[in-house]
Amino acid sequence: TPTPTPTDGACTASYRTVSSWQGGYQAEVTVKNTGSAALTGWSVDWDLGGATIASLWNGTLTTAQGRATVRNAAFNGSLSPGATVSFGFTANGTAGTPAPHCAAG
Repeated sequence: TPTPTPTDGACTASYRTVSSWQGGYQAEVTVKNTGSAALTGWSVDWDLGGATIASLWNGTLTTAQGRATVRNAAFNGSLSPGATVSFGFTANGTAGTPAPHCAAG
């Protein structure tokens, strides 16, 4: 079977816990442009697993129905093919291992 090739406007997001303490944690999400054209914007969403985000940097946060969505900030939305950008946050709750979903645009 043929290997799928990245398409225009494709991205991935990887999540890692930077540190944790009783009642909270800090995490970082890295967005990568896996497409063959530059991205002019991106968004990442994931299930919060009962946690609440206390602060976030390098993005714009909205939350609804137990999910967080982070959109690029004005200064980091443009990504060349293969380029990455990261955003971080602190949260109240227990650090989990969510599977973030990235969307271009």
